[in-house]
Amino acid sequence: MSQAEAIWAAGTMSGTSLDGIDLALLKTDGTDIVEFGPSGYRPYSSDEHTALRHALGTWPTEGSNAQAFALDVVQESHLAALNGVNADIIGFHAQTLNHDPGSQRTFQLGDGAALAKTLGRPVAWDFRSADVAAGGEGAPLAPLFHDAVARWAQLSGTVAFLNLGGVGNITWIREVGEDPLADGAVLAFDTGPANAPINDLMQKHYGRPFDAGAKVAESGQSDAHHEGALLDHPYFKRAIPKSLDRDTFSSAVEDLSDLPPENAVATATAWVSRSVEDGISRLPSAPETVFVCGGGRHNPKIMRDLAARLAADIHPVEYIGVDGDMLEANAFAYLAVRVQHGLPLSLPGTTGVPYPMPGGRISVP
Repeated sequence: MSQAEAIWAAGTMSGTSLDGIDLALLKTDGTDIVEFGPSGYRPYSSDEHTALRHALGTWPTEGSNAQAFALDVVQESHLAALNGVNADIIGFHAQTLNHDPGSQRTFQLGDGAALAKTLGRPVAWDFRSADVAAGGEGAPLAPLFHDAVARWAQLSGTVAFLNLGGVGNITWIREVGEDPLADGAVLAFDTGPANAPINDLMQKHYGRPFDAGAKVAESGQSDAHHEGALLDHPYFKRAIPKSLDRDTFSSAVEDLSDLPPENAVATATAWVSRSVEDGISRLPSAPETVFVCGGGRHNPKIMRDLAARLAADIHPVEYIGVDGDMLEANAFAYLAVRVQHGLPLSLPGTTGVPYPMPGGRISVP
């Protein structure tokens, strides 16, 4: 790759945790990574968080007041986050409100065309619709970026990237440096719950958005019976690739309601590593190293549980010089350039599409 062909792209991510917007700049040609640039974070206020939460689960045809308020939050907060950012193109993921690939529907709330007009920059957006329309899961979309990160970091062998956001997802790379479009070279799927059930339990019982330092989980005791019941969810019996909506496991809060609060949080925390272990058992071979990104890597209980359960070296992704809080934002910067060049965003082994699938759309000022 000639670095002259690479451009600076800005990527944004507002994830299922609804805590705020991650923003990252990346220099890339859409195939290789040249340089990671600066990044930033724009938190949602309590009122913004509430507005987004009230719109979860809706579809665009519903046109509810809750959805209209949420759209205002998405647009205004992204404009604030992107104000003054100097990039050749912007990758705008928008806010997922609903995801049902079984009925070929997915909904990310946001207007990329309006952003492009206001910011005076091309905006790539609507990354998931083409994949879902073609019969794919529409998620996860970061695997090709993960493959590029592995090459950038000059890794070798079989590696995996485990993202623990609201839900968990894993990218398995058969051999770093192999053509990622080769059959079976890259596999990916959502492993199961990650922070969302823990956060929901913390909000319900303690009025706090998350379990800082896993202090509540550490004070409780996971209940083996409830762990087993949670792992009996039909999702875990599905073949890979597969994907989740944030609220697929929303009943977990009620399912654990008979436990003391600290034990409920401990059980939901143990559920994360148990579901990752189950997912990795379905791969063609176990990864030699797993690099953990997303908010879950800050949870010391989850990290210890993963190290105990997996026959792999477990490292936060910072181990290879990457900011794990910004990896998804970087991924959508990378994907924006791929959209611009008409390159695939997803593969049969990552979302179940029939062939490497381009997607997204570009809005210009």
